Amino acid sequence: MSAQKEEPVRINKYLAMCGICSRRDADKLLADGSVRINGEKAQMGSKVFPGDVVTYQGKRIVGKDRVILLYNKPVGVTCTEKDRHALRPIVEEIKFAERITYAGRLDQDSEGLMILTNDGDLIQKMMKGSSVHEKEYIVKVDQEITEDFVKQMAGGMYLRELKSNTRPCTVEKLGKYTFRIVLTQGLNRQIRRMCGQLGYKVTSLRRIRILNLLLDDLPSGKWRYITKEEEDALLAILGME
Repeated sequence: MSAQKEEPVRINKYLAMCGICSRRDADKLLADGSVRINGEKAQMGSKVFPGDVVTYQGKRIVGKDRVILLYNKPVGVTCTEKDRHALRPIVEEIKFAERITYAGRLDQDSEGLMILTNDGDLIQKMMKGSSVHEKEYIVKVDQEITEDFVKQMAGGMYLRELKSNTRPCTVEKLGKYTFRIVLTQGLNRQIRRMCGQLGYKVTSLRRIRILNLLLDDLPSGKWRYITKEEEDALLAILGME
């Protein structure tokens, strides 16, 4: 997909679609005057029309084809682009040829499926807090799982640390210490906090699905391109057809 469209595009969105930066960081580039449209300094709210020439630091930028990767994040890899103290930042682990970023984090101690892309629109759709996007996890804890634990996890709870309520979710006991959970929200360290509030400690947490995308047999630490069929289904779910 090219970032250049028949309809005008706001400049911060255009920069994100071209893989220059996130929409949030685009505001900083606009403030320092390094972005120009047809030779004129771009302002917040400026729009890019078909045929416009957009430059960043004097170099022309153009839309790029959409790239979507599926990555099996190992434990120990940090979801960060800028933290110089991180021992294993995700962008250095993947070493992709162009700028991509993640649509949703996994904490350093967790593993499993992640989506990485150069499409700022897709990331915005994925991260929209009001959206009900299913994410499925397999979790192991340090104590035997009881019926009461499953009921409380599934029914939703108030997380004191975050001062926020969790949405009701699907929870299924798979073994003495293992359960499956499907969330439709992404509060910070949500599963670990939910378990901790009930007196349990998570010993292993692996994400196996995001919407229609499955981890399947993708090896730990490896990535692959999304298939055409997977991409079409994902865009349909996100309303980006």
